[in-house]
Amino acid sequence: MSPTAEMLLGVIAVAVAVMAIVQVGAIIAGLRVARRVEKLATDLETGVKPLIANLTSISGEASRAANLAAAQVERFDKTFADLTKRVDQTLSTAQQFVNGPAREGMAIVAGIRAAMNALQGMREATRRRTATRAPAFEEDEESLFIG
Repeated sequence: MSPTAEMLLGVIAVAVAVMAIVQVGAIIAGLRVARRVEKLATDLETGVKPLIANLTSISGEASRAANLAAAQVERFDKTFADLTKRVDQTLSTAQQFVNGPAREGMAIVAGIRAAMNALQGMREATRRRTATRAPAFEEDEESLFIG
């Protein structure tokens, strides 16, 4: 072999050795990265599991609170409807109580007014009669007067 071929062969051998070293370094770096990723995944999994458990617990409590609130709102609505019905009944009863005696009172007042009007009518009729009789009586008296 010629010295040039030996030299090229040496260069090839050195290049292959450098490539092998680079590949081994890349494999070692890849393994380190894989270990880190695995550690991060494990840490994330151990950290997320309690969070998921807490979120599940919180969502269960929120659902329970929403159900209780809905039940309270329904109970309040029913109580308010009953209260409104009772107030309406009370007002209706009070209105009937007031209207009955008020009508009777108004009837009594109307009767008293009618009696007063009748008395006034009788008084006016008596005045008219005396007023019409008085001049006739005066004429009779004048004719009797000698003077």
